Amino acid sequence: MKQLTEHIHELSIWLDSFGFDVGQYHVSLYRAVLMVIVAIAVVAAGRLANLVARRFFRRMHRLDPTQQLLGEKLAGIAVWILLVLTAIDFLGISLSALAVFSGAMGLAIGFGLQKTFGNLISGIILLMDRSIKPGDVIAVGDGAQRTVGQVNRIGIRAVSVTTRDQIEYLIPNELLMTSQVENWSFSTRDVRLRIPVGIAYGSDIELAEKLMLQAAMETERVHKRPLPTVWLSAFGESAIQFEIQLWIDDPEAGVGNIRSDVLKRIWALFRDNGVRLPFPQRDIHVKEWPADLGHPTGGDSSPKAG
Repeated sequence: MKQLTEHIHELSIWLDSFGFDVGQYHVSLYRAVLMVIVAIAVVAAGRLANLVARRFFRRMHRLDPTQQLLGEKLAGIAVWILLVLTAIDFLGISLSALAVFSGAMGLAIGFGLQKTFGNLISGIILLMDRSIKPGDVIAVGDGAQRTVGQVNRIGIRAVSVTTRDQIEYLIPNELLMTSQVENWSFSTRDVRLRIPVGIAYGSDIELAEKLMLQAAMETERVHKRPLPTVWLSAFGESAIQFEIQLWIDDPEAGVGNIRSDVLKRIWALFRDNGVRLPFPQRDIHVKEWPADLGHPTGGDSSPKAG
């Protein structure tokens, strides 16, 4: 063991001989190798500490998943700061010697990582106020840019949202803090769906309402309490407009498939019970027929001499 220590000491002296002096500091190959070894050790220790912290918080069952994730993030940040400061102290780097460059470097880092730090703080705030949690179903954006999906993970930079098409979107945390977000499961997982249905004029309204309620009640995933309801919403140009309102508690399983199932059942029930679906109808009234086109019945529209 003593011989190994002596060999390592001799090797360090030999490596330290390849270098040059900058003011009071000696820059050498030995210090470069030492910095690489310390950097590797810091990364390995940081990952190991994060793994231990993750397992520790996952076993704290009295905390909900959001509080566990928040604890993991805060513990990870504290671990990395402590490891970096320890590495600087071990390498003997004097921060006061970098005072000349610290102002300009800090300004450059501040501008370059402005969005990164903004997303980091936004992610911590999201976890603290629990406005968005893993497992929630959220909708972000409007129109063609609207994204609806389930929150998988809240990271340091972005929130991972998976849609029904199994497309994973990474939405920056800062965007969720500054824009309007629909959280379908914030206080409750119950979601009400509205399905418009039209029937032709002359149909039996009461029978149509009964059949629409039957179709909603026979569809899986639809709540029986509260019961589905049917409202007459308007008298349209070609149809009597109704709206079916029903409740589900698993929006992450999709809402379009529920609408499709209900409408297919309504189609079959209407067909079997004689309720007609509407189609556009137009009546054209001709006030005056042009004389040069002749009579529309094929006769002569000019007056005949008696």
